[in-house]
Amino acid sequence: MADVLLAVGTRKGLFLARQKEGRRGSAVWEFTGPHFNAQAIYSFSIDRRGSGPPRLLAGGDSAHWGPSIFHSDDLGKTWKEPGQPPIRYPRDTGTSLERVWQLQPGGESEPGVVYAGTEPGGLFRSTDGGESFALVRSLWEHPTRQEWEPGGGGLGLHTVLVDPRDPRRVTVAVSTAGAYRTADGGDSWEPCNRGVSAVFLPESRRYPEYGQCVHKIARDAEHPDRFYLQNHWGVFRSDDDATSWQSIGDSLPSDFGFPVATHPRRGGVAYVFPLNADADRVPAEHRCRVHRTQDAGESWEALDAGLPEEPHYGPVLRDALCTDDADPAGVYFGNRNGEVFASADEGDSWRQLASHLPDVLCVRAAVVD
Repeated sequence: MADVLLAVGTRKGLFLARQKEGRRGSAVWEFTGPHFNAQAIYSFSIDRRGSGPPRLLAGGDSAHWGPSIFHSDDLGKTWKEPGQPPIRYPRDTGTSLERVWQLQPGGESEPGVVYAGTEPGGLFRSTDGGESFALVRSLWEHPTRQEWEPGGGGLGLHTVLVDPRDPRRVTVAVSTAGAYRTADGGDSWEPCNRGVSAVFLPESRRYPEYGQCVHKIARDAEHPDRFYLQNHWGVFRSDDDATSWQSIGDSLPSDFGFPVATHPRRGGVAYVFPLNADADRVPAEHRCRVHRTQDAGESWEALDAGLPEEPHYGPVLRDALCTDDADPAGVYFGNRNGEVFASADEGDSWRQLASHLPDVLCVRAAVVD
């Protein structure tokens, strides 16, 4: 049985779970927490690039002390916070850190590099495993930045994707600025939103160069130039390294939603959780269902075996749907009802792991030794 670590970040702390006895599909999960009691955990990372135990990174948000980043090198038994704030906006920017939306390890050849995506729309880079970060000035000072506008959840940089072939190639997404990419390690950036709609703009400006409300982007495991994008209305795919996008959401019950996740090994496999509408943010048709494509978005199938059958009202946020790298792959999601569900067979069947937790903000899972 794969030894999987499951992290559930909530509005009131972090919960960690490990599989114990039993076959994988029916294993007993043992939860600990809340770690960081009463802190909102919007971001979490499991960094397995070192030779020892993976480093866990958690972005905490205390209503009293403000946001910070904590790390653990013993799978969450103990946590450390740097003596100085790990992320601090330089004084000349005239702003301050509001939230850490994303924590993402860099490439395999850069074992100390960690990226942090923040609100208000900044990208930070660490070279010491996430203990201190520096602002990526080139994106912060991009000529288009003056026109970036916050969405309903703020102006958050919530997605960081490092190309597995070349760590200098990084794609990020900001709500509501759209997707940007660099091919030179962050020296320069370009918007990459061609074909992605901005339905809140007039028809004549429906497909701008930048300014889209991108909710999440995920990379295909087998074809690294292929991406899947969940937009504020619209699910899209790119086959040319985010240069252009095409709609793939027509067969979904709704193409509004927040998360998108991909299979860890199989190309063409992605997962979304549709919601009714931007003005009605509950599961599409009031059904608790994940939708999966196995042909890169040409078709979608509803996955609900073992999920609640009665009308359901728990939306899934942008970072609250994920996969692990076990074989077969596990799929996990948590919702704003405080429920956590897991599939040990790539989404074919589900079971509930937790209920009555605080509002689930992010979910991460990985096989650990």
